[in-house]
Amino acid sequence: MPSRYLSFRCSVPWLILLLQALLLLRSFFGFPGVSDTYSLSNSYPEFQDVNHMVIFGFGFFLMVLRRYGFSSTGFNFLLVVLGVQCSVLAEDLLVFFRGEQNELGLESLARAFVSVTAVVISTGAVLGRANPVQLIVMTLVELTFFSASRYINETFLEVPEHLTGLHVYLFGAYFGLALASCFPEPPPGLDKNRSTPKSELFSVLGTVFVWVFWPSFNSVLPFFKMQAVLNTYLALAVSAVAAFMLSALTSKDGKFRMAQIRSAVLAGGVTVSYTAERIHQPWIAMLLGLLASAIAILGSHCVQRCFNPALKLQDTSGVHFTFGLPAVLGAVAAVVLRVVEDGIDTRWNELSRLGYDAFVYIGAFCQTICTALITGLITGLILNIKLLKAVHVSKYFDDQFYWEFPHLSVGF
Repeated sequence: MPSRYLSFRCSVPWLILLLQALLLLRSFFGFPGVSDTYSLSNSYPEFQDVNHMVIFGFGFFLMVLRRYGFSSTGFNFLLVVLGVQCSVLAEDLLVFFRGEQNELGLESLARAFVSVTAVVISTGAVLGRANPVQLIVMTLVELTFFSASRYINETFLEVPEHLTGLHVYLFGAYFGLALASCFPEPPPGLDKNRSTPKSELFSVLGTVFVWVFWPSFNSVLPFFKMQAVLNTYLALAVSAVAAFMLSALTSKDGKFRMAQIRSAVLAGGVTVSYTAERIHQPWIAMLLGLLASAIAILGSHCVQRCFNPALKLQDTSGVHFTFGLPAVLGAVAAVVLRVVEDGIDTRWNELSRLGYDAFVYIGAFCQTICTALITGLITGLILNIKLLKAVHVSKYFDDQFYWEFPHLSVGF
């Protein structure tokens, strides 16, 4: 055990220091200046809401394991603040490829926080099984490939920039699932991968924060911000009500299940994100919230019990039916809404253009999922090499391997 702690101390701090030094040097030579144009539009409150949601909300949302609370919140904070810097530099590189000039401002930071959400979602799939070195490497690799996926969608498929950013749910969920398939399964007798009432309470607290700030997250990039806020809130409200209803109907004793509600109340915000600024009828957003909650509840039954054992997936915090399946539903809804709305005013000689637009949206959706699955699988294979000091299965889901507990060292 002492040698493992020694190797942990000799690897993680120096890796963080090296990365921070490289990011500092890159930013010193990379950014031409600081822009204040985005702040003039009074968007700092939105940015602050997204900041709270990603750091505080998701940090507590992941506190579902009974002996992994320190790591859930601490590692989430580390990955976010490190990933935001990496994402800003990746955005600067993409702008350079387009032949434009980039200035660091709130708009760049907002896009960076949206991108780093993919890392937070993927972390939930491997929660408790990946060590800090693996998580840091995962952050760097995932942000690189997500930026590349966004670049393909924006440049070659001509998808609007804010929509390519909102593919973060799809990419994060399926990247994390592919990554989780490469990690060894925990032993059958290990009971540390379960929750307690206290850990569930903290996780619900994080869920409430994510729920409250989700309209700001969905409206931080689109142009029609108020419309996105209203539609997101309606979808979230309906998904929350449907979550309580469906949880009671699907349980054997007719009681609410906190694990189901915790996932389903957020599904509406994921689904409506693709169409939040395009929906003009409130009932459409409400219907999407209802369908999202239903697919999250049913997914927790069918996917977790049938597909996960067959595919040997260990989805620790249920990112598949919290983010993955609702994101698929939202991507399909975006295509349908685009065809229906544009098809009403389209003449017969313009049907080919309408079909092309639908094909572009479907292509961006498929490209995002395929890139996430392939790169997630490759990253998972890389993370399990001996050089990255993979955690032994007996040390899964345990804070004591990484954090100091003073009350446990009394008497030694």
